[in-house]
Amino acid sequence: MIDLRTRYHQLRVGEKDIPKVAFRTRYGHYEFLVMSFGLTNNPATFMDLMNKIFCAYLDQFVIVFVDDILIYLRSLEEHKQHLVTTLKTLRRHQLYGKLDKREFWLTEMNFLSHVGSEAGIVVDYSKVEAMQKWQRPTNVFEVRSFLGLATYYRRFVEDFSRIAASMTWFIRK
Repeated sequence: MIDLRTRYHQLRVGEKDIPKVAFRTRYGHYEFLVMSFGLTNNPATFMDLMNKIFCAYLDQFVIVFVDDILIYLRSLEEHKQHLVTTLKTLRRHQLYGKLDKREFWLTEMNFLSHVGSEAGIVVDYSKVEAMQKWQRPTNVFEVRSFLGLATYYRRFVEDFSRIAASMTWFIRK
């Protein structure tokens, strides 16, 4: 897994867009030359870039989620090739990862609250444990909160919609 360093600061603002992200203080006029955090379209713009540069590899051996890049493998030899391809792609587009947050050649890892291993993708059991220990909801807000967590894992629960139907009925408007 590779975590990109200061994701938005690695992307230059288009020349025509620089005045749009400028600001003024009593000390002067300032213009961002790179994307700053907090702009409305940053996440979509960044994901669009990542999807474009990794298009040929998505669902082949790469999963991208904002600034996290997961390289998965079938064999150690394939993984080496995929890692080199991924790193070359990042370098070609002048994107850089955090060395302290990279992890290679893992047999199991947690990614987006799922655990990936040779067996496939399974739920993160710490999340299952959290659901089991969840206090019984006493109001609509608490039911929504619990359903939000439970629904995230619906693909792992057979007949989830039937099981959750009574809670869903309870929170309807």
